Amino acid sequence: MYYCAIKECDIADGIGVRVSLFVSGCRNRCEGCFQPETWNFCYGEEFTEETKEHIFELLKPSYIRGLTVLGGEPFEPENQKDLLPFLREYKERFPNKDLWLFTGYRYDDELTVAGVHPNCEYTSDILDLIDVMVDGRFELSLKNLCLKYRGSSNQRIIDMKNTRRISSGEVILWDEQQASK
Repeated sequence: MYYCAIKECDIADGIGVRVSLFVSGCRNRCEGCFQPETWNFCYGEEFTEETKEHIFELLKPSYIRGLTVLGGEPFEPENQKDLLPFLREYKERFPNKDLWLFTGYRYDDELTVAGVHPNCEYTSDILDLIDVMVDGRFELSLKNLCLKYRGSSNQRIIDMKNTRRISSGEVILWDEQQASK
């Protein structure tokens, strides 16, 4: 897996001060994408053990609320293979910090449907680790600069812990007011 950037103090991609990892590789190729260079799976630098340890070091201060993973596309199967062990270790090392993930794929239409790209052998385990997920492709015609944590109005902010807990398949949207308590 390759990545194009690591933001050490990100306040735009989730609640609080965060460390953000931008992975490379994306098949969605949304019109108006703000970083189309990340469509290339080999753009940037290779994600190594040193990269992982650097991110974990950045996450140590108490003012860091959590980790955000975005891209490119974290849920491309090629990225999932490397993200799963990294995210598992993150949750083990930092159990009191949260995990946000941004994806162009829809949770209930693509990520949880067997046989549909990008659902693969790693997908369910990654979904279980995420606290908040922003899903849906960026739609240029629905672009709205006033939206928090989203670029277009079709994208959803999902409370993954509650969504995964219920068995009905219902998507529970994230409530910022509830999260602040």
